[in-house]
Amino acid sequence: MKTNSILFIAALWLPAVWLGTGALAQVPTQPSVGQQPTGAAASGQQPGAQQAAGTGAIVAQPGTTPGTGTSVPSQPGVNSTGGTPSINPSEGPVNLQPNVITSFNSGLGLAPTGLKPSGQSGSGQAFTLQEAIDFALQKNVNVRNGQLDAVSAEARIREVKASGLPQVAASASLTDNLIIQRAFLPAVFFNQNASPDAPAVPVQFGVAYSSNASVNLNQVIYSASLNVGLRAAATYRELAQRNLQSTKVTVAEQVAKAYYGVLVAVERAKLLDYNIGRLDTLLNETGALNRQGFVEKLDVQRLEVQANNLRAERQNVQNLIELSYTLLKFQMGLGVNDEITLSERLLDRSADDLRPLISPDPTFQYQSRIEYSTLETQIKLAEQDIELTQKGYLPSASGFANYGYNSGRNAFSQLITDPWFNFATIGLSLQVPIFDGFQKRNQIAQKRITLQKAQNNGELLRNSIDLQIRQSSITLKNSLQTLQTQQRNRDLAQEIVRVTQIKYKEGVGSSIEVLNAEASYREAQTNYFSSLYDFLITKVDQDRSLGRLYVGN
Repeated sequence: MKTNSILFIAALWLPAVWLGTGALAQVPTQPSVGQQPTGAAASGQQPGAQQAAGTGAIVAQPGTTPGTGTSVPSQPGVNSTGGTPSINPSEGPVNLQPNVITSFNSGLGLAPTGLKPSGQSGSGQAFTLQEAIDFALQKNVNVRNGQLDAVSAEARIREVKASGLPQVAASASLTDNLIIQRAFLPAVFFNQNASPDAPAVPVQFGVAYSSNASVNLNQVIYSASLNVGLRAAATYRELAQRNLQSTKVTVAEQVAKAYYGVLVAVERAKLLDYNIGRLDTLLNETGALNRQGFVEKLDVQRLEVQANNLRAERQNVQNLIELSYTLLKFQMGLGVNDEITLSERLLDRSADDLRPLISPDPTFQYQSRIEYSTLETQIKLAEQDIELTQKGYLPSASGFANYGYNSGRNAFSQLITDPWFNFATIGLSLQVPIFDGFQKRNQIAQKRITLQKAQNNGELLRNSIDLQIRQSSITLKNSLQTLQTQQRNRDLAQEIVRVTQIKYKEGVGSSIEVLNAEASYREAQTNYFSSLYDFLITKVDQDRSLGRLYVGN
């Protein structure tokens, strides 16, 4: 209940922050297939973050920010690091687990995954994306319930098989005939000379106490319905396994999107820390120029306002990181107070590196989608259900045997002291259906309609899969084009910042130009990671539509 309340409050709080400050992005609590964040994020925005920090409450304050490895300056005009923080470019992509073909397609293919070891340390257990998915497939409540359904299916199969085995039952009874019923016999039975009109003589037949104990054995010899039921049991097992697999695919998708959300949230915080450091350096230099009389006090105040806004923005993003971690732990089946560390981070990938990942899959088959395989199994089960009802028209045969003892006495003690008498029976039973008022015929008609509807759903599912593949392919191409544009905008904004700072130091530019350039650069950085996140999520959706998101037992 507490976890659900947290997620519900977060779903209401985050859109309000977005509308009020423009600093946060939409936060899908559980992205679905074909759903991904779109559009450019505002300055300092966290695109699609989905979780909260697993190392406890984290507050942006002087010192090193947990999960980023970047120092946060204490206040405007003071650079606690003694210099401008730097962001080292990635040297190249590596696998999630080098030299291992994982059972989860990370969203960037089996080779370049878009992730690399982060090198960060934390107090909680460290998870790669693959490890987080493997953990969720063991601990997630939905997966555990799916496994219980599979166990229940096995018990159901054994139940059907048990009906074909010998059925043995024992019974015993003790009867106290309080008032023995009387039968009326003609008087001639007792007196041959009695008149035919003489009244009948009442006679008691029975004893005061009677008892019986027996063992009964029944064995089905032939039943067409039982044979069909045994075949349907195997199909039922297959259906339970496919439902479990479908649950695992869904959980893998949710964990992957939540994991990416945390990674992007952390990158957003690192960018803000980087920009805060750069702005503090500029603020220090501008303050020195003001004291020497080269710039106005107004320029210093503008920079202080910008620095304060960035720190407030940084705190909002930090809160969003905590929420993103909370959602990831929820999807993994962890408690909200458990501590975790992500051992991978996003790579700064160029659009050209990602372009090969959007190529279509010529080997796709509908059976690759677990939903389609599940529907095929359901159709098969519906056909066997019809056959089961049809077999009800055929006769069935069974054998039976009984063995027991009985006794009857007028005194209760004699039931114990006097001997009992045994009895035994053996025989065959044949049941031949003749007329049931057209009950089975109407049942078969209903089940044929159910089968036809399932077949129609198969046609609808094929069309839906085609639509999902086409939609995800187009969306992925658009995401790549947007990523390429935002990457180019980021490089241009960085160059503009460099030129405007040189002009300002040389006295041929204004502080307004520098502030505008810095704001544009921050927005370009945010938009780039927002576009990268959109691409990753869209790639997960495409892999889901092609049935290659998760392959495992």
